[in-house]
Amino acid sequence: MEFLFAIMIGTLYGCSLYLLLRRSIVKLAIGLILLGNGANLLIFSAGGLVRGRPPLVPEDATSVPVPYADPLPQALILTAIVISFGVLVFAVALIYRTYRALATDDLDDLTATDRLGEVPEAAHQPVVPVGVSAPNPQDGR
Repeated sequence: MEFLFAIMIGTLYGCSLYLLLRRSIVKLAIGLILLGNGANLLIFSAGGLVRGRPPLVPEDATSVPVPYADPLPQALILTAIVISFGVLVFAVALIYRTYRALATDDLDDLTATDRLGEVPEAAHQPVVPVGVSAPNPQDGR
């Protein structure tokens, strides 16, 4: 079982490295997700794989039977999953706003700061929710 985890971790790291080296910001975000998942699997496998032995004390015993599953790597991974989900949502929002403002997801195009003056006209239009009228600048409201 550890061998399969090692293969999966290596595959995830390899795919994430490939995606991190691409020029698309979307592929960069997917590569970071895969890198985080590979790190989670690495922590999980480093904690030891024990089947069917939760770290619970039975009613008729005074201690946990050995070997038992270590709860610390599981807690670390659960915390990492929650944090990575929050970072993913934030990254998706940034990618969306960047694409709307600059109309590109190419990282080479994003490095040119002179392009900020050339923002497409559609990016200047305010986003108005459905059912709300857009403010009229001539009304003064």
